Amino acid sequence: MSTTDTPADPSTDPSAAAGTVATSGGDDAPLRVAVIVGSVREGRQGRAVADWFLGLAGAQDGLTLDVVDLADVDLPLAMPGWGGTPSPEAVEALADVSPRLAAADAFVVVTPEYNHSFPAALKNLIDWHHPQWQAKPVGFVSYGGLAGGVRAVEQLRQVFAELHAVTVRDAVSLHGPWSGLGEDGAPRDAAVCTGAAKGMLGQLRWWGKTLREARAVRPYQG
Repeated sequence: MSTTDTPADPSTDPSAAAGTVATSGGDDAPLRVAVIVGSVREGRQGRAVADWFLGLAGAQDGLTLDVVDLADVDLPLAMPGWGGTPSPEAVEALADVSPRLAAADAFVVVTPEYNHSFPAALKNLIDWHHPQWQAKPVGFVSYGGLAGGVRAVEQLRQVFAELHAVTVRDAVSLHGPWSGLGEDGAPRDAAVCTGAAKGMLGQLRWWGKTLREARAVRPYQG
């Protein structure tokens, strides 16, 4: 089986300036997962948390992981109006990140919780794109305070639903990043967090393969 993401209409989607890429793969092909590190704050824990998760996910067969670290993605906040042309700076940034999102079969978002919500840089990446998210599953690894980032995740579920993505039910929540994580970013309660990560990945794998096969047979119309 093979599928090609439907190109965005440049008159309605500014991320179309970077184009989309062809995706292919049958049931036995590795599931391509883009792991998005959502924090760009100085002194962040996000990359350490992502590295812990990548160690677990990388040990599983059948997954190809691509880390999209927003600290390395310089997307401007100012977007063109509908039908407008992105700035040269935006086109350059989109040329790197947009094809990687389009090529992904699934996503894992690593996010902190800032003021009961998620980081602005993460929302900016999401808003610059549209067809890249459609009919694909999204899993979450969150961290932050006593709530463990769950309020950020619940808000992100609403955002991704609007973009026709499917968020998996189970998530990984790391509580108290300053006390619950070691210096290497690994959770001190390793057994519980590892079990949660494996459960989330199992759901992500099922949805990722199922939706990939469905898009190959019936391209998603939105």
